[in-house]
Amino acid sequence: MTSWQAASRKGGALDSDVVLETEGLTKEFRGFVAVKDVALRVRRGSIHALIGPNGAGKTTCFNLLTKFLEPTAGTIRFEGREITRLKPAEVARLGMVRSFQISAVFPHLTALENVRVALQRARGSSYDFWRSERLLAGYEERARALLADVGLAGYEDVPAGLLPYGRKRALEIATTLALDPPMMLLDEPTAGMTHEDVDRVVALIRRVRAGRTILLVEHNLKVVAGLSDTITVLTRGQVLAEGDYAAISTNPDVKAAYIGSDDA
Repeated sequence: MTSWQAASRKGGALDSDVVLETEGLTKEFRGFVAVKDVALRVRRGSIHALIGPNGAGKTTCFNLLTKFLEPTAGTIRFEGREITRLKPAEVARLGMVRSFQISAVFPHLTALENVRVALQRARGSSYDFWRSERLLAGYEERARALLADVGLAGYEDVPAGLLPYGRKRALEIATTLALDPPMMLLDEPTAGMTHEDVDRVVALIRRVRAGRTILLVEHNLKVVAGLSDTITVLTRGQVLAEGDYAAISTNPDVKAAYIGSDDA
């Protein structure tokens, strides 16, 4: 156990403001250890970033947390409840919802329809064709408000597949927000974006963080520096360091392993 892990567990007690926690999280693939003994603690209301060079294990770790992979060893707790063996949909229903590095919207539905489907799903049904016009209109009003929140006012009737990449990612965040999750997990939210789109998405994440906890995997160090309260650095599947950007950016081990590499 590292010194920061020991300090955070002073007296063996767990802080009540820890939303997501792992102990000994490990994943092996036919003898290759992709993630090894990772202890992670994400505090309520924070933006927590996972960074590391290519092959560091951050995507594998992210997939373990969101239950798209089963760990070889270790435990995962969300809001004090062990979720290690739950399925992704079960974890999402508990309030931990993820986005994907590749945008996951319905390309042939309009932006408005994509958000409305998410709103209807949050209420227990995917489409609600049998519902009254009044109830469906209520979904539409909320969907329009969410689109405006993410900068997509005026794009309501545009098929998602025709949206520019950065706005498509904004739409994905809107559909995630439609589920009203207390915790959002964002996988490379600015990957492949222009500088303008990066700035737009960073501003969006700042706006939607109120009342939420956000965990993100991100390769862009400027984004990480500007957004994150806490940063966990992974290398070779293990935690190398953790702290705010000021501490991480001056850590010589981090410089050698990550900042001095290709920012990927």
